[in-house]
Amino acid sequence: MTRFAFVHTLLAGLMALLAAAPAWAGPPTEQLRGSIDRVVKTLDNPSFKGDARLVERKAAVRKIANDIFDFAEIAKRSLGRHWQGRSEPERKEFVGLFADLLERSYISKIELYGGEKILYTGERIDGDTASVTTKIITKNGTEVPIEYRLLHQGDRWLVYDVSIEGVSLVSNYRTQFNKIIQTSSYADLVKKMKAKQDEPAAFEDDKARGKGKGKAQ
Repeated sequence: MTRFAFVHTLLAGLMALLAAAPAWAGPPTEQLRGSIDRVVKTLDNPSFKGDARLVERKAAVRKIANDIFDFAEIAKRSLGRHWQGRSEPERKEFVGLFADLLERSYISKIELYGGEKILYTGERIDGDTASVTTKIITKNGTEVPIEYRLLHQGDRWLVYDVSIEGVSLVSNYRTQFNKIIQTSSYADLVKKMKAKQDEPAAFEDDKARGKGKGKAQ
């Protein structure tokens, strides 16, 4: 399994396979740790594996992902300066399309999880923002650093970006989205995102297979 493939597996688990969450209390690391622990337990449960459970997994994605990720914030940051020119209906549509994009990008990687170790290496809180650093230790001893960036909202810490080996998920999408808008139009970006809804995976497929950077084409 490639490094990127496993990282996508972890994100897929976070988005799709959390059990019912208890009260959101405590520092960001503890909330994140609890979420990932539940993911790992679910992935290790033989009764939850296989194609027969795919529909259930996909049905759980959006509901549970909303308790972990701030999709509106991620979408806004990923669209960058182009967000300001969008109407409220356009913003609502884009957030929905982006959430679906992330779900479809990572859901297909769930079965790749193979019991890798997760270490929590640091936490930094600055007002309403926080950063939690972790390391994935693969079975061959390779370390994959992952940093989760979170916003404090009410009694919850919600993830608004994930940096994998120094590469920001938001920045990666922002580059792709900006290129499409500049070379074509925002309407064309939306058209491409809607087209992706009919495909089994989205922008990150090539990267997940270790073939290069994901592209929105």
